[in-house]
Amino acid sequence: MSSIVEIIVLIIVGFVAGSINTLAGGGSLLTLPILIFLGLPPNIANGTNRIAILFQNIFTTAGFKSKGIVTFPFSIYVGISALFGSIIGAQIAVDIKGDTFNKILAIIMVIVVVYMLLKSQHRQLNILEKTTGKHLWLSIILFFFVGVYGGFIQAGVGFIMLLVLSSVNNISLVKSNAIKVTVALIYTFSAVAVFAYNDKINWKVGLTLAIGNSVGGWLASRWSVKKGDGLIRNILIVMIAVMAIKLWFF
Repeated sequence: MSSIVEIIVLIIVGFVAGSINTLAGGGSLLTLPILIFLGLPPNIANGTNRIAILFQNIFTTAGFKSKGIVTFPFSIYVGISALFGSIIGAQIAVDIKGDTFNKILAIIMVIVVVYMLLKSQHRQLNILEKTTGKHLWLSIILFFFVGVYGGFIQAGVGFIMLLVLSSVNNISLVKSNAIKVTVALIYTFSAVAVFAYNDKINWKVGLTLAIGNSVGGWLASRWSVKKGDGLIRNILIVMIAVMAIKLWFF
């Protein structure tokens, strides 16, 4: 594959992945295979993908903010917790694979789909968010483990964050997505640092991919605010189902 074609492929794939990551999650299921196909070893592909995720979340967070979606200070609290977890997860990812864990995650994905369907049928109007007191502390604890997984492999971490934010904190999907990208932005800094320290990043490929991810994330964030929870829930269910099948069978 020529360098020009490779650049075009990376930008297009990054755009699609950035849009998917913002609206639901699972975009790394697209980018990781492409990076490996282009010749990167799996652990370097994993590290390189974090560069695209980092820039994507910078632009996506700005996109949500431009539409008036403010998530502070809650997203900072859970983001810092996830950051500490991601240091552990990224260090594990440098050396080992996670095939068995993928099957466990596939089961979790199915549970998430069922939960989202049930919640959409029973959700009451004007229920207050639960972002203080015991609900805040429970989220902080859970997001530490979210960070461990996010630092380890990244793919699908958005689904888990949405599940926590919806079930524990009763936050709408639109706002949950805004919190999700802010948290991912915070913990991805530490993950990138670990991968970079261990020389597991191809910077040229990562920055090229980041162009597409950033544009996709920016546009999708603004569009999702306009369309609301209904569209996000439908996209989320489809992407979770696809990811569960991918993790279990492939």
